[in-house]
Amino acid sequence: MAISYNRLWKLLIDKNIKKTDLRKLAGVSTNVIAKLGKNEPVSMQTLVKICTILNCDIADIIEITGDTGDDCN
Repeated sequence: MAISYNRLWKLLIDKNIKKTDLRKLAGVSTNVIAKLGKNEPVSMQTLVKICTILNCDIADIIEITGDTGDDCN
């Protein structure tokens, strides 16, 4: 399964928040922002920090897409 943070980027645009502002507000590293930009996995703790800052639910920032061969069963 693959993940996408496109919802996060759209939400940031809607709230007029830049990635650098998000990094500072959520207290995450530039490496985390880079991982998000590449749709790579980040910790649940990081996602919770972002959701707290943006006052949103996790489904508002992440989407499960496609299939990379992993099976949830």
